[in-house]
Amino acid sequence: MAHLQANKDLISTGMKEFNVLLNQQVFNDPLISEEDMVTVVNDWVNLYVNYYRQHVTGEQQEQDRALQELQQELNILAKPFLAKYKDILKSCKHPNHKLPSS
Repeated sequence: MAHLQANKDLISTGMKEFNVLLNQQVFNDPLISEEDMVTVVNDWVNLYVNYYRQHVTGEQQEQDRALQELQQELNILAKPFLAKYKDILKSCKHPNHKLPSS
């Protein structure tokens, strides 16, 4: 049971750190495409999962389950960020656009 709690704590920490990363992003011209931003975010998720792969504990099945949960949670956190980015891209298509300060 100790492994399970330790992994839950790692997942929670990873989610908090990932959320900080997302909140630190500033969008400046030139903006990248929506598809490129999805790629960047997917790379960040993979980076976090690979980092935490070294820290999860327990049997292989427990480790795999924890990493899968972490990946799912990071993808959930990324959805509003990507939606916000998409809205920014849409607003930039209008003449006389100004980038919002993030």
